[in-house]
Amino acid sequence: MMQRSLKQPHTEQAAATPGQPVALSIAGSDSGGGAGIQADLRAFAFFNVFGTTAITAITAQNPNGVRDVHGVPSETVTAQIAAVTEAFTIGAAKTGMLFDTSIVQAVANATKMLGGCPLVMDPVMVATSGAVLLRDTAVRALCAELLPRATVITPNIAEAEIILGRTLEDLADLDKAALELAQRFGVAALVKGGHRQTEEVIDVMSDGRQCWQLSTPRADAASTHGTGCSLSAALAACLARGDKVVEAVAKAKAYVYSSLKNCVRVGEKTWAMGIPSNLERDAVSIREITE
Repeated sequence: MMQRSLKQPHTEQAAATPGQPVALSIAGSDSGGGAGIQADLRAFAFFNVFGTTAITAITAQNPNGVRDVHGVPSETVTAQIAAVTEAFTIGAAKTGMLFDTSIVQAVANATKMLGGCPLVMDPVMVATSGAVLLRDTAVRALCAELLPRATVITPNIAEAEIILGRTLEDLADLDKAALELAQRFGVAALVKGGHRQTEEVIDVMSDGRQCWQLSTPRADAASTHGTGCSLSAALAACLARGDKVVEAVAKAKAYVYSSLKNCVRVGEKTWAMGIPSNLERDAVSIREITE
């Protein structure tokens, strides 16, 4: 299989622009505030990046589950992206929940408005509770039209299995999956391993030639709702600030780890990831994988 080189972030424009870096989140709204647009804005703010949004869907949910989902009309998604890019210099963008084929296609068409900035794509498909967040007909469109436009894609194990059409059982499978996804789409691929019940949380990243395992201790967290959104948003924020891809991934993983360690009680039986007071970058270990 032909290997394409990693798409490096276009940081020149962001570096030359005075003022605060700007990131754009194209994602769904979480009424419970733990994931989606709300989590993205928290991550942007933590890294001192100004957050802008294009909302793709409205959900009725809390940390216990999704009650209802209503997709925003695709033309309204396009209009939001157009309005933001007319006034802001976007340093990086991320996508989250896209819901259906029309929104996937609208976002794919709208990427030309982003001016070549780094694009992080979190292929949100199914919530931890089991709620479907991307319709089956949209998965093919996502793979064909959107993932190849990314700088980095961040599937979890279940999403990588859907894209690849096979089961991933162990860490060696994650290594192979990250490499195959990177080569297939010509992007950097980060396969998140948080759902594996291991003492360390190990994610695997590949640029199509090399692979890296990034690990942290498993945090004893009262809630893990919103980890995927938080990681992809933090990654976009770091790219907007000019970090190279591997270091941006490490900082994003440190942000999630630090947030999990600082969970807060927000209801009688409800907890949420907190806003960390500092970034525990030293908690992230990076190991290059050689064949």
